[in-house]
Amino acid sequence: MPLRYLLDENLRGSLWRAVRRHNLTSDLPIDVLRIGDVTDLPLGADDPTALIWIERENRILVTKDKNSMAVHLADHLMHGRHCPGIFMVLPRTSLRDVLAHLILAAYASEPHEWVDRIVYI
Repeated sequence: MPLRYLLDENLRGSLWRAVRRHNLTSDLPIDVLRIGDVTDLPLGADDPTALIWIERENRILVTKDKNSMAVHLADHLMHGRHCPGIFMVLPRTSLRDVLAHLILAAYASEPHEWVDRIVYI
């Protein structure tokens, strides 16, 4: 089963459009939702809420929030919770490289490989 993703608010624009274009033409679609797309995770949801949501929905969070996400993940894990994983997009990473990583990870890895980890793209 391919990985499923949740895009943080800071990636709703160009990455979302790139994923949609990819999904229109590819035999390997990417299952992506954005914060704000579902009623129980509205725009403006804080990081701890997003972590609880991705844990419940088994979606990897894709974010650029390197300033606070690691702290929130550590707190989440200290409370006995788990995380399907976080893909942290570094500032100089190209859109093409992010999309390639999401596709490759979705179809060439298993969900357990990313659990409770932050992976930098």
